Amino acid sequence: MELTQVITSRRSIRKFKPQRVPRDVIRSILDLARWAPSAHNAQPWRLIVIDDYEVKGRLAVEIGKVWLSDMLKDGVSRDEAETLVKLRTWNRITKSPVVIIACLDTKDVRKFPDARRQKAEYLMAVQSVATYVQTLLLAAYDHELGACWLCTPLFCQSAVRKVLSLPETFEPQAMIIIGLPDEKPTPPQRKPLHEFLRLNRWPRPRT
Repeated sequence: MELTQVITSRRSIRKFKPQRVPRDVIRSILDLARWAPSAHNAQPWRLIVIDDYEVKGRLAVEIGKVWLSDMLKDGVSRDEAETLVKLRTWNRITKSPVVIIACLDTKDVRKFPDARRQKAEYLMAVQSVATYVQTLLLAAYDHELGACWLCTPLFCQSAVRKVLSLPETFEPQAMIIIGLPDEKPTPPQRKPLHEFLRLNRWPRPRT
């Protein structure tokens, strides 16, 4: 596909066909995404690819425990909370052929003595991981796969790190689920350009 078509027609896919995705295809997508830009060219992203059902199950259980606890604290009834965990955590993770956890390796973040610059460096590294994930999504779609970017790991970093035996320097930032799409979502609305463009006070286009 041409780049414009890839960008405008890609959708977030949460339902997949049960077929496996060949590992060489996933490797090709991950390799292509390496060309994403990163601050200082540090490339601080680290990827954990999971296609084993047992590992996906353990991950879903531990993530579900954290989310269930959070919802109960927020006043959600146990029945509703358990239903949501089953639908949005257990089913979503275990029924996705491939689950990728994108991490930030804090070892690659430059160190500064003052909080202001250290915060900026950390945010630059987070943004770098995000550019990798976005590039990965486009690469997956170009390979005729569906994918969805989920921020779930941010809310349960310790649980994810424990299940996957990750080093302490690995900060789970995102979860990407991938597979052959089994849905065709309606294109979501996008804000018109003039609503968020503030460059030299460009005038709103005439209608």
